[in-house]
Amino acid sequence: MLPIFFVFAVGYAAQSLLKLNTAMISKLAIYILVPFLVFRTFYSQTIDSSFMYFTIFLLGLCCLSISIITLFTKILRYSEGERCGLILSSAFMNNGNYGTPLVLFLFGSEGMKVAIVLMVLQQLLMSTIGVYYAAKGSPYNVGGIHAAGQILRMPMIYGAILGILCNWMSIPLGSLMKGIDFIADAAIPVIMIALGMQLANMTVKKVNWKILSFSIFMRLMLSPVLAFLLVAQLPLDNLTKQIMVIIAATPTAANTTMYAIQFRVQENNVSAATLMSTVLSLVTVPAVIYLTR
Repeated sequence: MLPIFFVFAVGYAAQSLLKLNTAMISKLAIYILVPFLVFRTFYSQTIDSSFMYFTIFLLGLCCLSISIITLFTKILRYSEGERCGLILSSAFMNNGNYGTPLVLFLFGSEGMKVAIVLMVLQQLLMSTIGVYYAAKGSPYNVGGIHAAGQILRMPMIYGAILGILCNWMSIPLGSLMKGIDFIADAAIPVIMIALGMQLANMTVKKVNWKILSFSIFMRLMLSPVLAFLLVAQLPLDNLTKQIMVIIAATPTAANTTMYAIQFRVQENNVSAATLMSTVLSLVTVPAVIYLTR
């Protein structure tokens, strides 16, 4: 965990001192660097039935989380906006900026292959289900159809498709692969620094502490338990199952904060959940790693 939080701290300090344009750096990572990383992963690995199991896992975890949140908000008679904000801050883990580098440091390149696939599938979920709930809870009554446009704007999806096609067709890339490797290798450190910069821009103010506490409980404690129950039913190897549980224990996804701000859905609570869950994960994530050994 130390190297991960060191890089986060560098990004945090850089933003605090230099006041950089975090949106541009995030776009550099999302629209240029990460697609090459995704392409390389799908190009170089065997496409098998595990992809289907990863999809089942992420969908199952997301649906279970949303069901629990819905029950919780109905019991306490929270508004639709509060329910949707809680879903954004609790149902989606940060397996891009946080989980993928964590798996890389823990398990090396073999674990990285699993983490990249999970990252792409998770981005699909956030770009559809996440945007739907952001739109549903918006005071502007924005339609959920915006989700389709979000998917089309995610270049990592095209990187995955192109990587799979080149893999299946056995297209040789020769020395071009060296250039792809250079760009792909830059993706992880840049997205980690970008998260640190995003955290520097967040403040904890005007939050509902009851909602925030439940969100952190869901994200850091209940989510890995649900993930453990789900992976126990899947025919995957122990290392892959361990990675999936660890990924599920990561903090609130940074992208959901952007959705909350864009659609004006409980933005203070969602931003606070991202910040607080990231800080508290320094304690909870090592515990999950230890328990899943």
